[in-house]
Amino acid sequence: MSARTYGLIKILIIFKMIALPNEYYYEIFNNFRQDYKNLFSCALVNRQWCGVVIPILWNEPGHHFKDIRLIRIFLLTLNAEEQAQIIPFKIALPSHPKPLFEYTSHITSISKDLYHGIQNWIYYKRSEEYELGCELENAFKYSLIAMILRTSKSLKHLYLDEIICNQSLFENLHEKLLLPL
Repeated sequence: MSARTYGLIKILIIFKMIALPNEYYYEIFNNFRQDYKNLFSCALVNRQWCGVVIPILWNEPGHHFKDIRLIRIFLLTLNAEEQAQIIPFKIALPSHPKPLFEYTSHITSISKDLYHGIQNWIYYKRSEEYELGCELENAFKYSLIAMILRTSKSLKHLYLDEIICNQSLFENLHEKLLLPL
């Protein structure tokens, strides 16, 4: 933990003795939005800080979409219909309980890194036991994008060039979600 972050935590602990509204904590933590590691540490301090920090961490996950752990969290958020797209491929979906937070509700931007995260997860699974192709990748793309569009309350930017390069996948998403073309 850097000295700067340690100092911030000390100051915030002192402020904890003075009841501050969450909005103030949000403004303070928001100044550290690029410092993911230390923000994550702050989320572990107590429930109040966690509730303030999680939306900041998940606002724009950016390059973190490439991380297979993030894709695993997304898979835990899929509903039955979205899981049904993946089930024919006999992929073992994570069996953990749903996450404590609805992380995807805080996402404001989806980048092409989501596509790379999907590829990384499939590559990881392939190296374990699966020999799967493009159809699985398209099913994952469809399921994850449908889930993010369903759960995100503040999505502003959606990059689909590399994510949806399959016309039928795009048409299925359009039909399901009734997006204007």
